[in-house]
Amino acid sequence: MMIDDIFKGLPDLFVAGAVDEKVSFYFSLEGVKKTVTVDPDGTTVEDGKAVDNADCVCKTSPEFFLRIWNDGYRPGLKDFLTGSIKSNDPDKLRVFLKCFGKD
Repeated sequence: MMIDDIFKGLPDLFVAGAVDEKVSFYFSLEGVKKTVTVDPDGTTVEDGKAVDNADCVCKTSPEFFLRIWNDGYRPGLKDFLTGSIKSNDPDKLRVFLKCFGKD
C-alpha cells in the first residue's frame, strides 16, 4: 500500500472514541508531508503542514513508515537514537496507531 493511499484511507479506518481530546500529528516522510487531526468523533487529513505546532511530529522515511503501518513493526529506543524515526512525542505515535486500529 502506498503512503498516499494510507492517508486517504484514514477517515474510513478511524476508531471512534479512541481519543478524548483533539490531537494533531504532522508527518514528514521525505517528499510526503501530511497533517492528521483526530478528535473523539473523527479525523481530518490535510496535505502539508496545516498547523503551526502539531502535538506530535514524526519524521522518518516512507519505507520505515510502511514497516510500521503494514508490517506491525513498532519502533524501539534504538530506532529513535539512530534517527531512523524522529518525534517530539513518541508516546503520541502510539495514540495515532490506536486511532486507526493499529495498536
